[in-house]
Amino acid sequence: MVKEKLLVICPGRGTYNATELGYLKRHHNGGGDMVARLDAYRASLGQPTVSALDGAEKYSPSLHMPGDNASLLIYACALADFAAIDRDRFEVVAVTGNSMGWYLALACAGVVGFDAGARLVNRMGGLMHEKGQGGQIVWSMADADWRVDPARAAVVAAVLAEAAARSDIAVHVSIRLGAMIVFAADDAGMKWLIERLPKDDRFPMKLNHHAAFHSPLLDHIVPMAQDANPVADFGQGAIPAVDGTGRLWSPAAFDSEAIYDYTLGAQINRTYDFTRAVQVAAREFCPDRIVVLGPGTTLGAPVAQALIACGWRGLSGKADFQQRQAADPILVSMGMDAQRAVVTP
Repeated sequence: MVKEKLLVICPGRGTYNATELGYLKRHHNGGGDMVARLDAYRASLGQPTVSALDGAEKYSPSLHMPGDNASLLIYACALADFAAIDRDRFEVVAVTGNSMGWYLALACAGVVGFDAGARLVNRMGGLMHEKGQGGQIVWSMADADWRVDPARAAVVAAVLAEAAARSDIAVHVSIRLGAMIVFAADDAGMKWLIERLPKDDRFPMKLNHHAAFHSPLLDHIVPMAQDANPVADFGQGAIPAVDGTGRLWSPAAFDSEAIYDYTLGAQINRTYDFTRAVQVAAREFCPDRIVVLGPGTTLGAPVAQALIACGWRGLSGKADFQQRQAADPILVSMGMDAQRAVVTP
């Protein structure tokens, strides 16, 4: 039997919310040995275990959202989903991820082992929680057909130019997220963006418990991250991975120190271009389907927008994408019960 080819996309922060509470219990019977290993690690550090967080009676933003807890919880859900993909029917030909999802992609690709990936995610989540500064704001440039509206793109360009001309605020592009833009800013810049950006019923959206990820405001995090994470944890990988610049890391075709330098360097303090990562991976590997690991379902629209923007498989807009999804999903979100069944036994 010829296996279908999958591109796997790993989620970032902010994907485990109230509706995801109990994700590991519902979909993975608690997570088995994988979660037991994570629990032992967290317990050794005096931190709430993954099982306790997932099994809580009630979702608590003050407990579940901060990076020191959310990061490894998301890691557990995503890696459990990755392990649940039916390898008898599907071949994972490449992986990528959004923001923190790059660390998860490294674990899925085998660049770091499961335990080393857990340490990386947990340490970085703690560092961002304790030492991060500033915040993030999301704003949409999408028109009704999920394409970038030139007028709204011009607003973003004007905002960035205005901010660059001022010395009292710091505003940067944090993530290019399909037809959306994520800004990183200091506290003054956050306030200015909220006032400056045109408003609708959803945007601009401040991301709670998020620092100014992927911007020079986190330059000070880089040496701390490198001190906390050894290069020896990084290897050659087994599956191709595409990073937040659109660069392809093919197994055994790169220096492990180079991927370490990117992961704990530019990935922290420079723009993360998730749009380009998705487009490069989709065009380079021509997957039959694209799978977004859980938890959460928020990456579906940005992935579809990125694919529409590059005309992948002739996609022309939202209506076209939705019509194809209804017939036989080309984008599978494992955070959705009906869709996860497409790729699991």
